[in-house]
Amino acid sequence: MQTNSNKNNTTRFAPMLYLKNVADGIEFYKEAFNAKEIRRFSNDDGSVHVAEMTIENAMFHIHEEGSTTSKLSPATLGGTTTVLGIFVEDPDALMSKAIAAGATEISPMQDFDYGYRQGDIKDPFGHNWTFQKSI
Repeated sequence: MQTNSNKNNTTRFAPMLYLKNVADGIEFYKEAFNAKEIRRFSNDDGSVHVAEMTIENAMFHIHEEGSTTSKLSPATLGGTTTVLGIFVEDPDALMSKAIAAGATEISPMQDFDYGYRQGDIKDPFGHNWTFQKSI
């Protein structure tokens, strides 16, 4: 019997973002990206260990940074090697909402000759995001 909330076993990405404080991440992503919290797993001290979330229909997870593993947050590393690209219906609105909630604009929303409208932000935890749609 499958116990997770994802009953659809088709191939897709579900990125795992590492944060120092998952509870803060849950609140930011809800406010900034209209993300929905699907479920969470807490530690014995009440802090959040893992949360499963969605933005529109795109699933992602946020996970507490590991103290003895190589699974570290951008804050600990001082940077990131990944940009999380997400296609949404209204990237302009999502980018504006994210910036109002505390994200930093990296590049403004604009149309590109390769057929995408894109803009980039950095969230308060150091993760880089590209909001985009086909034009």
